[in-house]
Amino acid sequence: MISRTKRYFLTNIFLLILFFVAGCSSTSQLQSNYNSDKPDYSWLNLDTVKAGEFDTGRMWTFEYPPIKYFKETYNFTPSQEWLNHVRLSALRFATYCSASFVSGDGLIMTNDHCARESLTEVAKDSEDLSQNGFWAKTLDDERPVPGLFVDQLVLIKDVTGEIQNEIVRGKTDVDKEINKEKAIMEIEKRESDTTGLEISVVPLYNGGRYSLYGYKRYNDVRLVFAPESELGFFGGDPDNFTYPRYDLDCSFFRVYDNGKPLQTKNYFKWSSNGASEGEPVFVIGNPGKTNRLNTVSQLEYLRDISYPRMLDLLNGLVDVYSKLIIENPDRKNELTDQLLKYTNSQKAYQGMLDGLRNPVLMQKKKDFEAKFKDAVKSDPELNALYGNLWNEIEQNRVDLKKISDEQFALNLNPIETSDYFNIAEELVELAHQLKLPEDQRYYYYKGNELDTTIDEIFPEDFDTLQNKQMLKEQLDLMVKYLGHDNVFVKDLVDDKTVNEAVENLLNKSFLTSEEKIKELVNKGPDAILNSGDPFINFIVKSEKRRKKLSQDASQLEAQNDWLSEELGKALYAVYGTSIPPDATFTLRISDGIVEGFPYNGTVAPPITTFYGLYNRYYSFGKKAPWSLPEKWQNPPEDFNLSTPFNFVATNDIIGGNSGSPVINEKGEIVGLAFDGNIQSLPGSFIFSTEENRMVAVHSEGIIEALKDIYKAKRLVDELTNGKIKTENVTVK
Repeated sequence: MISRTKRYFLTNIFLLILFFVAGCSSTSQLQSNYNSDKPDYSWLNLDTVKAGEFDTGRMWTFEYPPIKYFKETYNFTPSQEWLNHVRLSALRFATYCSASFVSGDGLIMTNDHCARESLTEVAKDSEDLSQNGFWAKTLDDERPVPGLFVDQLVLIKDVTGEIQNEIVRGKTDVDKEINKEKAIMEIEKRESDTTGLEISVVPLYNGGRYSLYGYKRYNDVRLVFAPESELGFFGGDPDNFTYPRYDLDCSFFRVYDNGKPLQTKNYFKWSSNGASEGEPVFVIGNPGKTNRLNTVSQLEYLRDISYPRMLDLLNGLVDVYSKLIIENPDRKNELTDQLLKYTNSQKAYQGMLDGLRNPVLMQKKKDFEAKFKDAVKSDPELNALYGNLWNEIEQNRVDLKKISDEQFALNLNPIETSDYFNIAEELVELAHQLKLPEDQRYYYYKGNELDTTIDEIFPEDFDTLQNKQMLKEQLDLMVKYLGHDNVFVKDLVDDKTVNEAVENLLNKSFLTSEEKIKELVNKGPDAILNSGDPFINFIVKSEKRRKKLSQDASQLEAQNDWLSEELGKALYAVYGTSIPPDATFTLRISDGIVEGFPYNGTVAPPITTFYGLYNRYYSFGKKAPWSLPEKWQNPPEDFNLSTPFNFVATNDIIGGNSGSPVINEKGEIVGLAFDGNIQSLPGSFIFSTEENRMVAVHSEGIIEALKDIYKAKRLVDELTNGKIKTENVTVK
């Protein structure tokens, strides 16, 4: 049975994948071609394009920091004490963002867009915190956020040998995968029992190395400050992934311990000057996921199969939620939170797909692969172990491609599937279970649990309009990828238009109300299976085929994972830690320089000011998404419009880095990462510094806004002094 809890879990996992991938090249002529609808590279001999030094990125791990490189590049040699301090000052914000301690009293900083769900959680009746923002004038006003936690990385261990010793004992790929997972589970349990920490074993270099990370988790986290959404997401979706930017994308929370603000010696002090042009800066955060170590054939599969499909799915979801917001104004905040995730991912995936379709960037990947392959084949020992991996991976992708259309279209993905199919699937499983003797049934279909299971089949929050829209999008995808003549599509759509098919299915279905469903259940399992309901018919008829497709796809993906892991060992054998591993939503340090870039025939400034904010406000006629809250429309006289507001730097970031502190060589806060420019979107598979930029809120801009617009003197004092300026810090 796919329970409501499990479906909710799967949905959130899918959203996390979207969030991580949605992150925050060459000459200007190349970039101009990249941005055009039909790029023309006839002027360029692609054979002359070579891999760059940092194509695989600059997301360095704390276990393998590039000390020599930092010294040679910036004349800066961080001590182990410095590295330990910045590691312990940084945080992972729940399961989707980064953050950091910014005072000795547990104050933490992250992005406003990372705080949106928290604002919804703590809002009281009639409050619209997304629209109006939040500021706790006293400690007593700081609001606990249910379920929110932050993690501090306090333990790192290399467990490569222990895991790889278990892997090699397996005779088949399946055995090896089972041994690996078993070893990881045993290590995580052992270390968790020993340390009391949240333990996670993470593969680096696709499994060339394994690191164990131990996190101290803080569960009492309270909201302190968040700006109005008009400031936190100024410019809205049109300005997303662009620069120059003018966003106050920051928020503040506080960690409590036994009812008092947490006392911590590890926190980032606030810079008195902030970031300046040409200055080296470092981002300490948790980048979510990159594919930079993938083979060319794996990237081509993403380009030709995975990403176009993901865009089809996202385009449909954006359409659904845009309509729902219009139809449900009372749910605007909740639905907008979801819509922003989808529009953000939509733009990110389009940018990544455009990058993969750029022959210059792909030629760089081909050049890197050729050099890597030559290094492996020139070493007899490495060649014997790994020399055929590229061919095997390519064949794996070919085999998956053969079934991918059908598997994608028939798969009941938790994020895109209408509840009508989910209900039907649960009813069919119920019927199968009821045909068994009770002692042979799953737990959910026995005794008192059976009644609960039946009661939960029809969702309490069932939204008829939403599910109708989702059904339409689902049928659209089935028709697109399988065609009208497919046996399963024919049963659902026949020769009708999709809109006609939706109405026809709903008119024939019993699954439109809780009463009809319970009436059907009461007739027994045979009545369910033979009901003639079109959704139940689909589940029954497609069950074996969907299961077979799922098994075949899972086996091929498992094989791909295993081959990638072997390739990771080869990569580590050839390059060691001279290149960083792909992002894994674990703590990294990324270096860069505050620097503008050429764009649209001109130059983007390295730093923007509040003057630019008001220029866009007036230039767009004060209309959303460039509108401003009332308190910003007529700023006080002492508000300095020339204060640095946002800036860009050459640091390497991606989704998951949202909320990462940007620090200088002294370990001081000079900014807060919140986005990447449009040129950074191919960064999921290749990194460059020519025009790829991290976008951050300037530390001076944060202070200026807090001080003069929000009159948040208590918060300003704490940030600049590193401590709460009061004797009584006890909070109930």
